[in-house]
Amino acid sequence: MYQETFMRRAIELSSGALDIPGTEPFGAVVVRDGQIVGEGLNRSLLNSDPTSHGETEAIRDACRKLGTVNLSGCDLYTSCEPCALCVAAMEIAGISRLYYAANLEQANAAMGYLPASTRFPIDSKRLQTECGKPVGERLMPAQQALGDEATTILITWAAKMNEC
Repeated sequence: MYQETFMRRAIELSSGALDIPGTEPFGAVVVRDGQIVGEGLNRSLLNSDPTSHGETEAIRDACRKLGTVNLSGCDLYTSCEPCALCVAAMEIAGISRLYYAANLEQANAAMGYLPASTRFPIDSKRLQTECGKPVGERLMPAQQALGDEATTILITWAAKMNEC
C-alpha cells in the first residue's frame, strides 16, 4: 500500500543530487514491512557506471543490508518512472510493487532544459522496445560464440548447487 513518507524520501534523495557533484536527481528507496531497507541516488557520472541509477543503487543497498538477492515482498519508491534497465533489475530482484513520481514524459521534457553537451541522451521508448525483442531482432548487432563451452560451465555449476 502506497505511503507518502517513502515517496517523499525518494524525492528528498533526488533533491540532494542538486548539491552532490557527479550525481543526477533520480532517487529511490526499497521498503520492506514498512521500513526503508535500501536507498539509492543516480551516481552514473560519479562512478563512471551507466547502470548506477537511483533504482539499481537502492536495490544494491537493500540486497547488501538484507544479505540476499531476493527482494520479494519489497516495494520500490522512485522519484521518476524507471527506465527499462531499472525495471529489469526490479524484476530480477523480485520487487513486488513500484511507486513513482514523475513519469517519463515529464522527465524527458525537463531534460530538454539541459544543454546538449551535458546531456547523456537515453531514448526510454527505444529501450522499452529493444529490451522486449529476442536478441536476433534487436537493432544492436549480436553474435553468439562458444555457447557449448559456456553451457558446460553452467551445467557444472548447477550440478554443484544440487549437491548442497
